[in-house]
Amino acid sequence: MVKTRLEIITAERVVYSEDVDIVVAPGIEGELGVLPHHAPLMTMIQPGELRVKKDNVEESMFVSGGFLEVRGDKVIVLANVAERADEIDVARAEAAKRRAEERIGQQAVEVDRARAEAALRRSLMRLKVAEKSRKRRPPTV
Repeated sequence: MVKTRLEIITAERVVYSEDVDIVVAPGIEGELGVLPHHAPLMTMIQPGELRVKKDNVEESMFVSGGFLEVRGDKVIVLANVAERADEIDVARAEAAKRRAEERIGQQAVEVDRARAEAALRRSLMRLKVAEKSRKRRPPTV
């Protein structure tokens, strides 16, 4: 079966580099599915869940900010932040969610509402990706 090479890269590391069957990414205008032999394109990505399917196994990752480029049979994601579902620190994401909610609730002028709402969206997406991954994993005996 024909595969597409997926590379997810941040400034700190290569998060993912494997041949996959399909990539579904949070494009700036909505979800974007990429199969082998996809037309070349470049788009911005927004905070959200990036899903990868390889040999009937689906894996989720959180990505935030950056670009997705498709060229030939290669997909390159240059992300500001990228975390595999099992790398997400749920306690930290919950704390970030609480802080963002508190900031949004404040009526003070110095609160940057747009930044607080963006932080809330990022923390909610991290929690969604982590929860989805936990549900998908088989129970350990």
